[in-house]
Amino acid sequence: MLTSEQVRAARAMLRWEQRQLAEASEVSLPSIKRLESLPGPLAAQARTVTAIQRAFEAAGIEFIPENGGGAGVRLMKKAE
Repeated sequence: MLTSEQVRAARAMLRWEQRQLAEASEVSLPSIKRLESLPGPLAAQARTVTAIQRAFEAAGIEFIPENGGGAGVRLMKKAE
């Protein structure tokens, strides 16, 4: 489950503004702003969450599931 905290962290790692995430995911900018403003799991339809996650993954973000240490994100290494 993707959280607003993970979304903000992923944007920061990519140095993306909310507008860039909206364009990459094809989710409206007002929706991105609303989703990021609410703490915890994204309160959105599954297709919206999937679109956001896929946009980040295409840009090199890997989402780390809750594993006792908390959910997170990391920037994947580029293939050499």
